[in-house]
Amino acid sequence: MNVLQLAAANLKKSKSAALFLFILMLIAGLLLNIGLTAMSVMNHFYEDKVRELHDPHVSIALNSASFKAAYGDFLASYPGVREMETEQVILLSTSTIPFYENDSGFGIRIMLLNADAARSIAPVRLIEAASTGSGEGIYIPYSWKVRNGYQLGDNLTITYQGKAFSYQITGIFESTLMGSSRLNMLKFYLPNAAYRQFTRAVGPEAQGTLMSAILSDNEQSGEVVKNYQKQFPHSNEVEIPSFWAADTETAKDGGGFIVNFVSMILAAFAAVIVLVSLIVIAFHIWDSIEDGIANIGVLQAMGYTSLQIILSYVVQFSLIAMAGSATGVAVSYAMLPAYGQVVSSLTGLIWRGGASAGVSLASIATVTSLVSTVALLSAARIRRLHPAAALRGGLMTHNFRRNFFPLDRARGCLQWVHACKAMMANGRQNLLIGIIMAAITFASVFSVVLYYNIAGDKVAFYQVLGSEMPNVGIQVQPGKDSLQLLAGIRQMTGVSKAVIMDSIIMAIQGHIVNTEISDQFEMLDNQTVYEGRYPQYDNEVAITGGLARLLGKSIGDSIQLEAGNDSYSFLITGLNQSFSAGGKGASLTLSGVHHLIPGHKGLSVNVYLQGADKSTFMQKVKAEYGDMIWSVTDVDESQESGMQVYNSAVFAVMTVILGITVLVVVLIIYLVIRTAVLKRRRELGILQAAGYTTYQLMTQVTLSIMPIAIVGIICGGVLGGLYTNVILELLLMDAGISKVRFVVHVPLVAMLCMAIFSLSFLVSLLAAYRIRNITPYCLITE
Repeated sequence: MNVLQLAAANLKKSKSAALFLFILMLIAGLLLNIGLTAMSVMNHFYEDKVRELHDPHVSIALNSASFKAAYGDFLASYPGVREMETEQVILLSTSTIPFYENDSGFGIRIMLLNADAARSIAPVRLIEAASTGSGEGIYIPYSWKVRNGYQLGDNLTITYQGKAFSYQITGIFESTLMGSSRLNMLKFYLPNAAYRQFTRAVGPEAQGTLMSAILSDNEQSGEVVKNYQKQFPHSNEVEIPSFWAADTETAKDGGGFIVNFVSMILAAFAAVIVLVSLIVIAFHIWDSIEDGIANIGVLQAMGYTSLQIILSYVVQFSLIAMAGSATGVAVSYAMLPAYGQVVSSLTGLIWRGGASAGVSLASIATVTSLVSTVALLSAARIRRLHPAAALRGGLMTHNFRRNFFPLDRARGCLQWVHACKAMMANGRQNLLIGIIMAAITFASVFSVVLYYNIAGDKVAFYQVLGSEMPNVGIQVQPGKDSLQLLAGIRQMTGVSKAVIMDSIIMAIQGHIVNTEISDQFEMLDNQTVYEGRYPQYDNEVAITGGLARLLGKSIGDSIQLEAGNDSYSFLITGLNQSFSAGGKGASLTLSGVHHLIPGHKGLSVNVYLQGADKSTFMQKVKAEYGDMIWSVTDVDESQESGMQVYNSAVFAVMTVILGITVLVVVLIIYLVIRTAVLKRRRELGILQAAGYTTYQLMTQVTLSIMPIAIVGIICGGVLGGLYTNVILELLLMDAGISKVRFVVHVPLVAMLCMAIFSLSFLVSLLAAYRIRNITPYCLITE
């Protein structure tokens, strides 16, 4: 009881400091709970969605003319397959769909299913449906609502081989494998009548077969696809251009990581806020002991033990931490649905943002235990304080510090000299301000650099993703000579360069890898090799750094690549990075792939323009080489459209971090100035009696903390510029990213630092305005 009474008395004496710490604890609990909840949910999000939708763990599709009964029999009899279903679909290997309602569209493979057909796996479950719909309506994936802005009643146009098919959107559904373009396939549903009409319009070449399988263990889905391709080496994209295969493990790796990345940033910033709080608590306790040393002596003389006095500080700050973090967790429950919208836009699936009691309790316990530990360690010095020494006020009446700024000899204006004397007399306060300013400036610089490279100068971000950035992408028709087409395109006016850039799924020591193939890697704009070089000869290969670490390989080692039943040993010449396929990838020359797939010439051509209009060029290509081309895509527009969802997510993170930075700066500066004014109350009153004006004293107090604030801001800005890429490499390592070279735009960082300094200066002036209430008369009559 005595301890609680002391803690309550301490709280009454420092209400403003308690409120400040409560706000910090609230912010920390809020961000920490959101970040940990999101990461916890994403660990099993896709598995839960697959069960909820009764979606397949493995989907394989190809045109019906190439389908064999043995393919279906393999899946049906595969160990661990619980359900297997085969369905006739419309499979458009290349089509054009407007990414947004009014844009020119981008090329992608799509699958159209009969909404009225009976199916056990992935039955039609609409999350939104038009109250009155026609037989010409179409059902779209949920991602096209949250990412692309489509709504019920809007029109969607599918263009295939020059024919346009327009439908009104009458339903929205979810799909884990074909709900977004991430796995290069989109699924739509048409009612029976519209489906039959579409079938007749596109002819038998667009007829496809979809095989779907549900496994007892979803973690084996990638293994199933690998063994299927090994069992049927000719059933792949190279032999059958319409072939497509996907599994939930691949979908989970690609869709879940960006959500975890955003969540980790929020949790890390919560850790920064907790660190700031711990520093403030430690310094507050030290100052309380120094300022109230006589009171501590009185308590000891009255019979309070040192342990009781120490525990009163621990209880005081533990109660603040528990109340603040619990309130933050409660507020996070209201914000989780909004965060769920960000998650939904990134994954294309509904995330309902359910709270977890275990995660919430862990967030509160983490914050409270850290605060309690720091409070205990900070107050432990009371044990060494003898009651007699405490009653005498310790050594407060003596000052053994050197006077660096004697008023009679120091150079500079009197206000500045007074400010320097006050600054040198408060080393602990200086350390507090410097560390906190550096920490929050570092976090702000990190968020701004991240946003600048994702929403502004995207080149470095595309390099991280491993995405090539041509202006136009051309898909070659199967059976046509892509090298002949390449030679013709290189001669066209306005073409800066053109290269073969294809992608094939292969296997390396049991791991499915996305293998990129090119005739001239040195011509690519995005050079993803960060160690060694790209392959130049037919016996060389470059692999991703993540795959090399997984397999224990390095440059100069040999590695076996498999495509179907064929395999060949290649020499590793370089390490690169890729965001796709869980960071598992490889790069082969066009001649090198012939060891595994003889005669392969590549089916994709990347075209880079200089001084030519894209629309005119694309029309000219279609006119001259229409019989050889399957599709022509405006890659610039497609990439820009696909980046919108990432821009929104990172902008939200940056806004949160900068908003909290402003709040922390305001609170810290206010607390420091208020404490300084209270501690120097007698001194400031004497200075007023000596003739100093309120404005002069305000200036002195403000200038006494600004040099340290400037040093902290500069340190935080410099460290943010130097180590942002290092931190991103650590965060992205699990996704297969080994090198991050984000551009640190120095003018932007300098502007941010100037803004933080200006805010600090303004707040300190406003906080110091309370000096006007200190008068010699008040000090005499107190």
